[in-house]
Amino acid sequence: MHQPYYKNILNNEAQLPWVRLHGVKDYLDMVQILEGYPLIHQTFNLVPSLIEQIEDYTNHAVKDKFLELSYKHALDLTNEDKEFILENFFMIDKLRVISTHPRYYELYLKRGRKLEFNTQDYLDLQVWFNLAWIDPYFRQNLADLNNLVMKARFFTEQDKQIVLEKHTVILEDIIPIYKKFMSLGRIEVTVSPYYHPILPLLYNTKIALEAQPKTTLPKVNFIYPRDAQAQIDEATKFYQQRFGFAPQGMWPSEEAVSEHILPFIIHSGINWIVADEAILFKSLKKKRRDAQLLYQPYLLKRKDGNLNIVFRDRNLSDLISFVYHGWDTKAAVDDFMKHLQNIANTFKEKNILVTVAMDGENAWEYYINDGHYFLESLYQRLSDATFVKVVTISEYLKIFPAVFEIKRLGAGSWIYADFFKWIGNPYKNKAWECLTKARQELENSQSQIPSSNLELAYKQIYIAEGSDWFWWYGENHLDFDRLFRMHLSNFYTIIGKEIPDYLKKPLEP
Repeated sequence: MHQPYYKNILNNEAQLPWVRLHGVKDYLDMVQILEGYPLIHQTFNLVPSLIEQIEDYTNHAVKDKFLELSYKHALDLTNEDKEFILENFFMIDKLRVISTHPRYYELYLKRGRKLEFNTQDYLDLQVWFNLAWIDPYFRQNLADLNNLVMKARFFTEQDKQIVLEKHTVILEDIIPIYKKFMSLGRIEVTVSPYYHPILPLLYNTKIALEAQPKTTLPKVNFIYPRDAQAQIDEATKFYQQRFGFAPQGMWPSEEAVSEHILPFIIHSGINWIVADEAILFKSLKKKRRDAQLLYQPYLLKRKDGNLNIVFRDRNLSDLISFVYHGWDTKAAVDDFMKHLQNIANTFKEKNILVTVAMDGENAWEYYINDGHYFLESLYQRLSDATFVKVVTISEYLKIFPAVFEIKRLGAGSWIYADFFKWIGNPYKNKAWECLTKARQELENSQSQIPSSNLELAYKQIYIAEGSDWFWWYGENHLDFDRLFRMHLSNFYTIIGKEIPDYLKKPLEP
């Protein structure tokens, strides 16, 4: 479960609403659905910077233009407000969501024809945007919301208040439900580095060459191992504060790993990490996929201590993430179970671990009913199956400790076992160069920065180290360019320096 850091830390404004909207759609119901399936034990990963941003909403410590314009009475909307609402309040899947609600779809078509909206149209749109983002589970099972879905149109300002208040209630319930299911032994919650950076590249951007020798590097290397350490240590500290005990597992951001970062993870007390199967075969110098090697944990025995590592089955993970949403539910679940049965038949009389690891939020909006039909069917089939038991990683490791060792862990991520998604093209490299300049400025100016600002300066740098900014560079995603430049500009403001001119316009190589 992860979202980029959208908040401007100088004015506490969330630049985009996705933490709140995914918060009411994904993070709570994904655990609650397990109520009906006690045999399903599951591992969830929560990125600390996501939890921090959720708490900003529940503590009313963040401003959100989308939310403010949702609360604003439709009669009071200015022309500028109306323009913003028309441009942004249809940002949800058209096929799976908008088209399934006749009034919402009617408004969508009306905008497409450039027809004039009246006050009731704007009010209905304010309600539908915020109502449609709420997970179907809540729209169906909370009477107030279900009544509004059935009402469908001619909403009142009071109706809108009901929807927006439910947003807060759902967000407030997220962490308590994880804690409850953890206490029942039903789930394990793992952690990622605090602001979701690519750890090997923080250690040294030259590690990209180890993953893929053809990588074109930035003109200046980013070499700050201490930042990688800090991102890990801050994450485990935050987790302990929220859950009352230390995390056992860590999902390295984007499953990006290398040998260099292992001491930091070991020193943090983490017991196991997860990576992609391609990293396993790279580490063992295997040119082809070998299922005989995949379905077991491995031990990384180092001078700093020991660390367990499991490797995900890429095929099974990607089927759920990217393929099954286009299938009939029964056919998809049948196919998944057939794969598991084939694996079980291949490894008769052996206790093996099949790891499915995937994005916890983005897949479901492409499924009918936000994935509930698929998940309910899958969980029932898994519960009924006699050849498989669904466990958390820590549960498995307690019963079947890792036996085989990996002497040196290969470098790479879940995407093609390299780092090309974050470094190597001219736009991504330019972003790294800008980040490196800022980080060097912090190093050189520490003695002149007031102590009250120094902690904030480090926080802002750590935010700018997040993976998402680099992911989107070179793919014409202006929002993320704007956010990255905002974060770096804020850094210079915090340390009392002039904002460089190159940060005042979209980055170009």
